[in-house]
Amino acid sequence: MMLPGRAAKILLIDSNVLFAKRLGDALKREGFEITATTQASFALTALEYDAPAAIVCATNMREMGALELAKIVRADTKNSSLPIIAIGDGSQRALMEAFQAGCDDYIDRHLPPAVIAGHVKNILISKIDGFQPTQMLGQADTSLSGNLTHHDLTGVMQMLAQARQTGALTINAGETDAVLFFDAGEIVHAECGSLFGDEAVLYVLKNCVKVGAGVYKFVYGLASAQRTVLRSATDLMLDAMREYDEQVRDSDDPLPHNEPANEVLATTELADRSTSNEEVP
Repeated sequence: MMLPGRAAKILLIDSNVLFAKRLGDALKREGFEITATTQASFALTALEYDAPAAIVCATNMREMGALELAKIVRADTKNSSLPIIAIGDGSQRALMEAFQAGCDDYIDRHLPPAVIAGHVKNILISKIDGFQPTQMLGQADTSLSGNLTHHDLTGVMQMLAQARQTGALTINAGETDAVLFFDAGEIVHAECGSLFGDEAVLYVLKNCVKVGAGVYKFVYGLASAQRTVLRSATDLMLDAMREYDEQVRDSDDPLPHNEPANEVLATTELADRSTSNEEVP
């Protein structure tokens, strides 16, 4: 809980005591009050009587880690908006799992404690006051990036929506060069070439289905001054997939103007066979 005039309290959960000590010291230097524990179950008790401003929890805990904790906390409407930041091995798969579980962010524990602490601070600022673009662009650790060869774009967008992220998602795949702005998980503005708004989102989704190559990058906190997307991301994704399926089906079907030609060809072949099999008087 954030209280005026008081340092924000962070509940730090990690079974590695030395790592927790170093990260806790780095977070204190960033101005936070730290409560550290080796048991994630302690967080459930703390939420009842002294809720922190955020939870920073490891994913590799023996009994319950950040992923399991996030699902439990998100199920409680009273604490559903509490920031939960996972600390893990930094793999792309683990990052996706953290967002799908409901974590607000995921940080590689191999980074220096000072870098992790700065990232935690930026995430909390983003949720409360919003980042300034100059802050965001100057920090590589505040972005999420990946390859569309391994991840589908709709999955990335659903992940950002579920985690209620705010920021800009840039996509570069073949001839598609686009940016989608999210506000608390909702797409509010989109640009792709000369297209804007709903049309841009539909175009991007249809052209990035099974694209096989391309990259994406999500920069946290970047905001758009305009709103051009009027429909929900779910509706747009459903429409895009339906239009894509129709295009594939139409391309697989024979063209109508070829049907008569095929019928004539078949009739001619049958006639030829009949003629060749007739006895000559």
